[in-house]
Amino acid sequence: MISYIKLYGPPVYDAIKALEKIAIDMPNVCIMDTMMQTQAPDYNERIVGTSLIQGGAYDYFMELGNISKERCENIISKSGEKLGDHDFFFEWFKKPNMNELNELIKKIDNALKPLGTQYTITTK
Repeated sequence: MISYIKLYGPPVYDAIKALEKIAIDMPNVCIMDTMMQTQAPDYNERIVGTSLIQGGAYDYFMELGNISKERCENIISKSGEKLGDHDFFFEWFKKPNMNELNELIKKIDNALKPLGTQYTITTK
């Protein structure tokens, strides 16, 4: 299952960074966002940790917080799923229960509230 996020209003860049930060501490998901997809347009062929982002995934995510190299190996989605009209997605490794989905919403609410960025979330 994937939880797609559509962001409304500025600051979209800061909002995406806030969502990436949430994902670092959620070992049960991997992610994709518009900034990553732009840096690796053919992300089906990327090699996580080396070619996706200049300096590697570890360097990229270290700017957001403490992340292990092991987490860097599975934080970026390898499914090839497209973002479509969305700005970000959390791809669940196993089907989430309602509690997990509600916890994700709370984390997103708390992260985006200080920024004033509105969003919608669709899980399918």
